[in-house]
Amino acid sequence: MQVSVITLFPEMFNALSDAGISGRAIKQGLLSLATVNPRDFTEDRHHSVDDRPYGGGPGMVMTVGPLSQAIDSAKTNMNVPGNPSPKVVYMSPQGKRLDQQVINELAQQDSLIVLCGRYEGIDERLIDAEVDQELSLGDYVISGGELAAMVLIDAMIRQLPDALGDSESASQDSFASRPLLDCPHYSRPEDIAGRVVPSVLLSGDHEAIRRWRLRQSLIRTRDRRPDLFAQLQLSDEECKLLDE
Repeated sequence: MQVSVITLFPEMFNALSDAGISGRAIKQGLLSLATVNPRDFTEDRHHSVDDRPYGGGPGMVMTVGPLSQAIDSAKTNMNVPGNPSPKVVYMSPQGKRLDQQVINELAQQDSLIVLCGRYEGIDERLIDAEVDQELSLGDYVISGGELAAMVLIDAMIRQLPDALGDSESASQDSFASRPLLDCPHYSRPEDIAGRVVPSVLLSGDHEAIRRWRLRQSLIRTRDRRPDLFAQLQLSDEECKLLDE
C-alpha cells in the first residue's frame, strides 16, 4: 500500500516510520509512506501557503495553488501502471466520523493521499475539485490534520497482512468485527496489593475463559458506550451471559 501525506510538517510523520508496529511495517515494505510539503510549490520568498479569508473573520485559509500542485505531485509519484488514481482523503472537523469500518475500507486501497489542513482550514474550491472523502476523529479541535492523519495511517497498518506479529491480534481488537469494546487484560504477578487476577483466567478452561471475556466485553460496551451497545444484535448466548 502507498500512502502520501500532504502536510506542512513532514517531520511529524517520523513518529510513524521510526517506531512500533507502524515503523516495522514501513521498514518491511508493507506500506510506503511519503510526505509532500505544499511550501515546495510556492514562488514567493516567504513560501506562503495561506491568505486572509474572503468575508473577513479570524485566522488564515490555506490556498488552492500550493495544495493542488502538492496533490498532483503525490499522484505522479504514486503512479503505478494498472492502478487507478489514488483516493484523496481530507482530515477535517466537517468530515464523517472515522470508525473501524472506514479504516477497513481504506486499508483495501492500493494507494491513498491524506491531506492535512492547518489554520482555519483550506479553500473550499480545493475540496470540491480534489477531495474524495472528508474524515474527522471526533467533535473536538486539534491544531491540524497531522495527528488525525497519523491515527488513520496507524489504524490502517494494523489491517495489513503480516503487519502484526500475532495474526489474530487485529481480528481480536475492539471494533474489529462488531462495535464491541475489549475485555479486561491481566499479566503477572497474580496478586498486586490484594488485587488478584480473576480465577477463571488461571483455570486453563478455554471455553470458560472465552465466555468470561465475551461477558466482560458486553458489560463494558453496555455501561460505557450505550450508543454502540444499541447497534449490537445479541445472540442467545450473549443474552444469557448478561443475565448471569
